[in-house]
Parts: sequence; C-alpha cells; structure tokens
Amino acid sequence: MAIPRQLPNAITVARIPLAVVFFVLLLVGGTYGLTDLIVRWIAAILFIVAISTDWVDGYLARRYDIVSDFGKLWDPIADKLLTGAGFVGLAILGEVSWWIVVIILVREWGITIHRLVVASEHVVAAAWMGKIKTAFQGVALGWALLPLHVFIGLGPWTVVTTVLMVIVLVLTVVSGIDYIVAQVRGARQSR
Repeated sequence: MAIPRQLPNAITVARIPLAVVFFVLLLVGGTYGLTDLIVRWIAAILFIVAISTDWVDGYLARRYDIVSDFGKLWDPIADKLLTGAGFVGLAILGEVSWWIVVIILVREWGITIHRLVVASEHVVAAAWMGKIKTAFQGVALGWALLPLHVFIGLGPWTVVTTVLMVIVLVLTVVSGIDYIVAQVRGARQSR
C-alpha cells in the first residue's frame, strides 16, 4: 500500500495548531467545576492524541523510506510546542512548579534554536536519548493533564505527578547534556 509522500510531514505540521487548541482548552478547563472538568478531559485527550502522532509520523517516514529534512527539523519543533504548552499550562494552573518548567523549556528551546541555526549546514535529527525524553514527557504530561485526582484523590495524584515531573526534569537535563556533547564531538571531528 502506497501512502502520500507528504503524509508524515502533514501529521507533524498538524501538531502545531493542535498545540494551540489544546493550550486554550487546558486553561479554560482548569481543574474545578463540572463544566471545567469536562473541558479538562477534552484537553487531556487532545494532548494524548496529538503527542501520539509523533510516533505515527516517525513510523510512517521510516517504514516507507520517506524521511525528509523537513520532518527531521519540524518534528522536534512540533513536539516542543505541544509539550511546552502542556508544561506552561500546568504551571499557570499551579499544578507543576514554575522552576521545573523553566529548566525544561530553556533546554528544549535552546537546543531547538541551535538546530535552526545550523539547519543551513546540516539537519540535526533527534538522538535516541532525546526520543526517550520526549516519550517520557508525553507519558508524564498525559498523567498530569488527566483529572484523575477525581478518582484517586488529590494527594496520591499529586505525589505521582511530582515524581513523574522530577524524572522528566532529570531526563531533559541529561539528554540536553548528551546533545551538547555530541555536537562538540561532531564539530571536532569535522575540523
């Protein structure tokens, strides 16, 4: 079965407006009230669907040998917009500490800006550690976004959310260091 060559890229690009819609719904939904709770569920499900497309577009591109420089560059950007919207939204709602969000966003956007700066020379694809970090961010954010505290209580939900966010923070910093080390080694080898 043949698929359109641009389908993986179209899926990647679709994550960008989905990130905006998700962010608005998250803020509108907040955490309290029945109507707000319904909107929060919708926002959480939209995030989970959108972050799942990261796996789909990558799979399709590799499976059908249609990996492109556009996809290598824009896939991580779309991921950063979506996960960044989740982290910032949760911080605005007071559910995740701002200091964690700031550290994560500085790493995420610092590396993204570096990728954009060097894009004219070469495209830097995501490394395996970065992919693990993104997957874990998706899981942790999915958990934090779902209003499961209604079922399990605010205490247990908060403990699990905090533990997941600390793990995400560690993976984000470690994968950032891995990226910097790889770039420095690559620059030395190209001399």
